[in-house]
Amino acid sequence: MELTWSDDDLRFQDEVRAFLDAELTDDLRKVGRGLTSVYGPYEPCMVWQRILHRKGWVAPAWPLEYGGCAWSVMQRYIWASESARAGAPPLSPMGIGMCGPVLIGHGTPEQKAHYLPRMLSGEDFWCQGYSEPGSGSDLASLAMSARDDGDHFVCNGHKIWTTHANLANWIFCLVRTSTERIRQLGITFLLIDMTTPGVEVKPILSLSGEHIQNEVFFTDVRVPKANVVGRIGDGWTVAKYLMEFERGGGVSAPGLKVRLGKIAAIAEAERGHANALSDADRAFQRQLAAAAIEIEALEAVELRVMSGLSNGQAPGPESSMMKTVATEVSQRLTELALDAVGAYAWPQQPHAVFAGGPSPGFTPPADGYAAGPAYSWTVMPKHLNDRAGSIYAGANEIQRNIMAKAILGL
Repeated sequence: MELTWSDDDLRFQDEVRAFLDAELTDDLRKVGRGLTSVYGPYEPCMVWQRILHRKGWVAPAWPLEYGGCAWSVMQRYIWASESARAGAPPLSPMGIGMCGPVLIGHGTPEQKAHYLPRMLSGEDFWCQGYSEPGSGSDLASLAMSARDDGDHFVCNGHKIWTTHANLANWIFCLVRTSTERIRQLGITFLLIDMTTPGVEVKPILSLSGEHIQNEVFFTDVRVPKANVVGRIGDGWTVAKYLMEFERGGGVSAPGLKVRLGKIAAIAEAERGHANALSDADRAFQRQLAAAAIEIEALEAVELRVMSGLSNGQAPGPESSMMKTVATEVSQRLTELALDAVGAYAWPQQPHAVFAGGPSPGFTPPADGYAAGPAYSWTVMPKHLNDRAGSIYAGANEIQRNIMAKAILGL
């Protein structure tokens, strides 16, 4: 794996910085600074996606033939690092980061030709239909049925924790097309138009009061068999492939580094003009140093996996390692941020931040006033949102089981 900085890499870094300086408006940077979730608000994030689409930079990890960038490992890492430093808002990962790679790897030529360009442009906005009320980490126990009816399946069931289902016009679902002795068999990966009769979306409010998650109900929803990805009954294979990209297809270290630097700056600002470090200050600095070391180690693994991706390899079981470390470090950073801002974290003021969705029932002050310094506004909602990090994409306890079996051979 070649990770040295070439002259081409340095020129590319200059190109990325110039692009971000030119295209990231003050409003978009404000969104990036005010994020409280891994998901950004729909409208400004779609504005940024359209800008990237015009440049041809929406999907750095996709092959060139499907609209990707054909960037090297270092170029992709430079892009992630510079975007994080510049405060660029995130793109929704469900289409470009998850369903897109699955279609590239398992889709038919017709599916690729139809769906991939619409993902890139943002014309199609995707959500993920995996978890059910009784099937979260134990996903193989899912019960949503798809009954064979000629050229269609008739789907009935209930998905939960479906991010941005209230905004999406397509959902990729795991459905049960047959009942087998081995539960992983008889599952099919199916693409469903959210405007199909019988699809109903109901909101779930998060701890911070935001509407990002949803329940989705399917009642006699007719879906063409042409929307099956892979083979009927072999959806578990497709789902595992997708989960590798969800857990380890991107990079987390650049964003974590930026957040760590902000927390250190906040702590320094809160210390004021104290001349000497207290014991609490030293303990806090040790925690920051420990987090920095973990982020550096995570970065090395991410670069190694990205090198494999550039050669056509799937992330593999290392994706479980990256997902576990990244989410647990992220949670610790939110706790350090709470320590740094102290009582400033307590006011609920979603009008001062940019969440992944609205906060129903909240009435902002008429004058738009927000209490405390600006750096404190995102701290509590980010902390509350990040509690889900060790659960989504497969609970970290499950990831440790995967690592024990697939990496350690236990």
